[in-house]
Amino acid sequence: MALIKWEPMREFEDLVDRYSRAMGWPASHGQETMTKGDWLPRVDISETEGEFVIKAEIPEVRKENVKVGVDNGILTIQGERRQETDEKKEKYHRIERSYGSFVRSFTLPDNVDETAIKAVFKDGMLNLSIPKSEAAKPKSIEVTVE
Repeated sequence: MALIKWEPMREFEDLVDRYSRAMGWPASHGQETMTKGDWLPRVDISETEGEFVIKAEIPEVRKENVKVGVDNGILTIQGERRQETDEKKEKYHRIERSYGSFVRSFTLPDNVDETAIKAVFKDGMLNLSIPKSEAAKPKSIEVTVE
């Protein structure tokens, strides 16, 4: 029998996530709004000088089952991961992955160009590039000293 390291915080987070989903509670954390879904993909959000980047993990989700939209400054990623049904009668001992629909929504800052957002979906990762508007980009002005 192999020893497995116990991670109490992860176990607690999983418990809270399952309870929140079961109760159908939406949550609001900072500028992110989570809406009801069967599961929530994990995301990384970063910023460079010229753009914001959102990377969402959505393994085993087909490209045609993912939709990205922007409405009134809210970026929404939604889709569905379907559980494959096999004709064989498999006996599952444990199912930990979640299936079904998901929705993630993020409030965009005022300094982005919503019309130039690009999405690339590859190998279970959705990469969104959200360019900053020209007015928001820092400009350097050379000052001459006399």
